[in-house]
Amino acid sequence: MLQPRDHRTLCGLMDVQICPDTGSLALASADWLEKRILRACAARGHAVIALSGGETPAPMLAELARRDLPWDLVEVTQVDERVAPDGHPDRNWTMIQRELVTPSGLSPDHAHPMPVTDDDLKAAAVRYAALLRDLCGGEPAVLDAVHLGLGADGHVASLVPGDPALDERQLDVTLSGPYQGRVRITLTFPAINRARSILWQIAGPGKAAALRDLRNGVDIPAHHIRTHGDVLTLTDKAAAGQR
Repeated sequence: MLQPRDHRTLCGLMDVQICPDTGSLALASADWLEKRILRACAARGHAVIALSGGETPAPMLAELARRDLPWDLVEVTQVDERVAPDGHPDRNWTMIQRELVTPSGLSPDHAHPMPVTDDDLKAAAVRYAALLRDLCGGEPAVLDAVHLGLGADGHVASLVPGDPALDERQLDVTLSGPYQGRVRITLTFPAINRARSILWQIAGPGKAAALRDLRNGVDIPAHHIRTHGDVLTLTDKAAAGQR
């Protein structure tokens, strides 16, 4: 496995590793997720993972799709999704489908996009939470691995500054927004914090200020990710504020 160039503790909560470039960031992220998938399959006979969207995860997912993994034991779910038509470029699932689901040969029965095309979005969120419970085999749902990004404004998932979803403590899946022109369905803090493992994947100079705030304990949405599972933050040099 790639040996990152820097390693230290973030706020006593997260292990931070700085990769020299985006290529090594993708490889290190794929290595991390592969190990969590294999660990879950060995321990419980299957793995339930939740993926974020955006541009940063695409190379990681493409790399992961090439790995010889027991895909028939893997359930792929989402951290959040914008309300947009199937196949729309705004949809996180469009990228996940293109980079991971199709090239890996994952069965449609193991691919679980958030139902954002439903007419009743509140009912859709409730149904997705029930799906997670079924996949995880119990209540509350405990995801094996959650992949997170960090927004330039400090948001995580679709838990954005000032949104009522930030205060949701009863539901695992809820609505948020409109944010940047889209209503969204998102996992809540309780659902994310309950996960066995969390990977933060942060890239680009536009994320440097938000990562600095996270390190310094500033009250941004991302600061409310608090888990007792294992947590790793992987960044490139630009996000870490290095040249």
